[in-house]
Amino acid sequence: MKKILILGTLLATCVACAPKSDMDRYIDGLMSRMTLEQKIGQLNLHSAPGFISADRVTEEDENTKMLRQGLLGGIYGSGNPQLLRQCQEIALESGAGIPLIFGLDVIHGHQTVFPIPVGLSTSWNMDLIEQTARVAATEATASGVNWVFSPMVDICRDARWGRIAEGAGEDPYLGGEIAKAMVYGYQGRDAEIGPDELLACVKHYALYGAAEAGRDYNSVFLSRQEALNGYLNPYKAAAEAGAASYMSSFNEFEGVPASMNRYLMQELLRDSWGFDGFIVSDATAVVEQVAHGIGDLQEVSARSLQAGLDMDMNSDGFIGTLQKSLDEGRVSEADIDRACRRILEAKYRLGLFEDPFRYFDEQRLATDVYTPENRAFARKVAQECLVLLKNDGVLPLRKDTRIAVVGPLADDASSMNGTWAMTSHAGETVTLRQGIAEAAPRTSYAEGSWLMLDKDQEESVRYGLMKVFMRNFQAPPVHARPQSALIAEAVAQARAADVVVACVGETANMNGEGASRSNPDIPDAQRELLKALKATGKPVVLVLVTGRPLVLTDEDASMNAILNVWSPGAEAGHAVADVLFGDVNPSAKLTLSFPRSIGQLPLYYNHKNTGRPHPDDEPYRKFTSCYIDELNGPLYPFGYGLSYTTYEYGEPRLSAAEMAQDGTVTASVTVRNTGSRDGDEIVQLYIHDVYASSTRPVKELRAFRKVHIPAGQSVTVDFPLTADDLAFYNHELEWVCEPGDFEIMTGPDSRDLQGVVLTVK
Repeated sequence: MKKILILGTLLATCVACAPKSDMDRYIDGLMSRMTLEQKIGQLNLHSAPGFISADRVTEEDENTKMLRQGLLGGIYGSGNPQLLRQCQEIALESGAGIPLIFGLDVIHGHQTVFPIPVGLSTSWNMDLIEQTARVAATEATASGVNWVFSPMVDICRDARWGRIAEGAGEDPYLGGEIAKAMVYGYQGRDAEIGPDELLACVKHYALYGAAEAGRDYNSVFLSRQEALNGYLNPYKAAAEAGAASYMSSFNEFEGVPASMNRYLMQELLRDSWGFDGFIVSDATAVVEQVAHGIGDLQEVSARSLQAGLDMDMNSDGFIGTLQKSLDEGRVSEADIDRACRRILEAKYRLGLFEDPFRYFDEQRLATDVYTPENRAFARKVAQECLVLLKNDGVLPLRKDTRIAVVGPLADDASSMNGTWAMTSHAGETVTLRQGIAEAAPRTSYAEGSWLMLDKDQEESVRYGLMKVFMRNFQAPPVHARPQSALIAEAVAQARAADVVVACVGETANMNGEGASRSNPDIPDAQRELLKALKATGKPVVLVLVTGRPLVLTDEDASMNAILNVWSPGAEAGHAVADVLFGDVNPSAKLTLSFPRSIGQLPLYYNHKNTGRPHPDDEPYRKFTSCYIDELNGPLYPFGYGLSYTTYEYGEPRLSAAEMAQDGTVTASVTVRNTGSRDGDEIVQLYIHDVYASSTRPVKELRAFRKVHIPAGQSVTVDFPLTADDLAFYNHELEWVCEPGDFEIMTGPDSRDLQGVVLTVK
């Protein structure tokens, strides 16, 4: 023990004596000149004056007044360069003259909009995903934005949660790979932040996707062991990739709201994972802790600061209470200084002290934003994110075919861009109707149906966001024409056509934040349309627009083909047409399990067994873990997706049947393209720890590879495996690979697998 203490003392001395960096010296000097009020002001984040819609600063706006008093460390919610420049000028003229940091919800592109994040994840293409973040960073920085509230890395297993659209699906390993790709795309792969790079903000920390009953902002009930094994890996992966900031979530964990949860913010994120950036709360999350029943605003603000929160977004908790808490001894000046320093370090990394206007570049704004090249890339990205769920041979379509394009989402540009696309060029977004008509001149169109039968509900989901953020907004009328007339018109178009393309599903406002659904299916009015179209006897291709898994049991039985396009982005119509007509062979695969019925939720592939297990695809048998009226398994499993060609998988092979703890074994599988078209296949590897000290999932994704396989040819895919690939967090929360047998399984999806046994010594 004495040796350990001596070593600790020596290390502390070495650290204390280590020469200070240029950044440290600069910030030391700056903070020595700052008043306490100015330091607290750096911890305060507000929305931009005239949030979202304004293009200039207005003096009557409360946020402008705070700017002039030097009481803001940053603002968020605007991508308008004129407004942001004005704000920066005001900040430099007031208080300590410290530049602002500018944040924005750049979730899946800035002006060039890519598929929504869950759609991006179905490409399983890390290089592609990283490049989308790279393009987004290039465009946003030209507008003055230097901090994005992305990536959203919450793992979700419940399709009822609206924000499932913003994440990467249900698997923690794949989610971690995507988190790293996004961070690298935004920040680059080295420590220096360039003028066309910006700071990533990993959200929502932590475990927000496990909200009970899929209801937004709801509580989370998980053990630490389950959290570490099933949910937390993407947050950890982002830290390892060098993410500059994190955003605390709305939920509680272990009875403590996330924004004051010391275990999450200090013990895990900083002490264990080595994160050295700053943590900002989600909007009003600090004051919302009052409603959790923890204390008044002064109490929750003090506890949040002490737990490791550095910046308060829109609660006015820090700016409004910390002086009093300091006077009363609830917080120390060291607590305030520590948070202030982290904010200032972020600004230093961005180069804002050297050039506060570094991220305003009129030349790049004219040449690098929403370019033809970026739009062409958006088209390519969307092509890789369209999941073919069913095809009885009707696809691909012929371009000389008479096609009836019908449905309330066929000509809906906003739903093509999806949630969190405030800076998109909505008027130039290519709709499904436009893209298909360009490719096939014999195309007709009919709106087809209402979105949903309940008029008030339809108005709410279509225009609810505008009502919140836009003053004096007048919602256009819905249900202006009778449902019966719309369906009759669609049926007439269908009867005159050779094939029907039905574009249905969810609008952009039906998923994302504050958009939980108790019954995630195709809305009732649109189901009436599909039934009428099927009754014509014409082949019906369902083009599904959605931000979550929907219950498609009836549609799977009745439709001739189903193409899940998510919200595909700026080039939606072109990309969908490319796949429908066979110019592109679909390759995307699901990152979420699609349920057979609502009662299965939450549903995920990497579940655990019970003492009375029941096969996923077998009917009810009493005294086993199953349903009387439904199969256990999903309609479409995690990792599933069809192609216009076919693949044949061989049995997996191991380079050795045994592996030492410090060894490596290679698992190999040969995949043959047995069809007539070249294709890209996502080859997946799963493991199962047969016997362990804690119960383990029935299977876990541990590797994947997207490979190109020409028609008639074979490709052998090798997966090197180490003990780390087989490890998990045990009861003591130690990352361990326990000796024993492991099933190593390969295949095209989580359901269709072949396995071999590996023994770890």
